[in-house]
Amino acid sequence: MKKNYHNDNKGAAAYSPRVLLKSILYCYSIGIISSRKIEKACKNNILVKALAEDSEPDHDTIATFISNNSEAVKDLFTQVLLKCSELKLITGEMFAIDGCKLPSNASKEWSGKLSDLGKKKTDLEKLLRRILFQHQEMDKDEKTKKKQEPFRKTLGDESERRERHIERVEKKIKKIEEFLSKAEPKLGTSGQEVQSNITDNDSARMKGSHGYIQGYNGIGVADAGNQVIIATKAIGSGAEGGCLPEMLDTLEANMKMITGKKNPLKKSLVLGDTGYFSEDNLKAAASRKIEVLIPDAQFRKRDPGFDDRRKYKDTNVKEYFGIEDFKYKKKEDYYICPAGERLLYKCDVQFKSRGTSGKQ
Repeated sequence: MKKNYHNDNKGAAAYSPRVLLKSILYCYSIGIISSRKIEKACKNNILVKALAEDSEPDHDTIATFISNNSEAVKDLFTQVLLKCSELKLITGEMFAIDGCKLPSNASKEWSGKLSDLGKKKTDLEKLLRRILFQHQEMDKDEKTKKKQEPFRKTLGDESERRERHIERVEKKIKKIEEFLSKAEPKLGTSGQEVQSNITDNDSARMKGSHGYIQGYNGIGVADAGNQVIIATKAIGSGAEGGCLPEMLDTLEANMKMITGKKNPLKKSLVLGDTGYFSEDNLKAAASRKIEVLIPDAQFRKRDPGFDDRRKYKDTNVKEYFGIEDFKYKKKEDYYICPAGERLLYKCDVQFKSRGTSGKQ
C-alpha cells in the first residue's frame, strides 16, 4: 500500500492510506459501497468524518485507492483474522456459507448477449440516420426562413440540441463497436452463453431482493461463534453453488494459518442452504474429509417419514412414491410401479441443485 503512496513537496498533500482505508472499510460495513456515496459520507456523516480525520477525498481518489490496493487489503484481512483468533473470537466448531448480491457501477443498459449488443448497435445506427435526416431538413428550413428572427433563434437552439444528441448516439455506437471487436461469448456454469456487460464484463445481471441488478455475488463463510468471516469470494454470477469446493479450500487454508493445525476442520461442521446442494459438492466435501450439512430441496418427496406424502396417492395430482411402493423383480432386473408398469433401467442421474437423483 505504501508503494502507491506519494507525498512529494509539490502540490497538495496526499491522503494517508490509513485514513482512506479505515473510512472505506467503515462505509462498507454500513452498506455504503459506491465511491461517490463514500465521498458524500466523508462530508456529511459525522462518524465517517471522524475516521477520515476531517479530510474529504473525492470519489476518483477513493475508486483509484480501492482498485490499486486489492492485494494489500488481502494481507490486512489475514492480520484481522489472526487478531480475532488471538482474542478467542473464532471457535472453529461450526461455519455457515451464504451469498449476498451486490450491485456494481455497471449499467444494465449495456448488458446482453453478443447478438443482442449487435442488434442494439444496429438500432442505434438507424436512430442516428433518422436524426441526421431531421437535422438536414431543419437546415433547409433555416435557409428559407432567415427573415423570421424569433423562429430562427428557436431553430438554432433546436439544432444545437440535436447536435448534442447525435454526438451521444455516436459515442454509444463507438463504445459497442470497440467492445464487440474484442469480446468473446461469456459462458455460464451450464456452458451456455450468458449476458455480457460493456461497462464491467466481470459482473452479471442477477435477481436480487429488490429486482434485477447488474453486479456481483459476494460469498462468505462465517464462524458461528461470533460471526467472524473466515473466507470470502466475489463472483459475477447469481449461481453460487458451484463455488463450494473453492470456498472449502479457502476456509481450510485460513483455519490452518489461524490455528496451526494440519486438519483444522476435522471436528467442524459447515452449513449451507439448498442452493449448495449437489452431488458434486457432497463428493468434494467428502474428499476433503469435511462434514457438511446441506438440505436437499427435494427430500420431502422421497423421505417416507413425511406423512403428507401419502395424500397424493388418492388424488389425480402428480404422485410421489417411495422405494417401498415399487416391486423389484430380481431375475429380470426391473421394477414394477404402483400403476403396474415395468420400469427398465436407462441411465444414472446425478444429484443437482433443486433436482432429482437416482436411476431412470
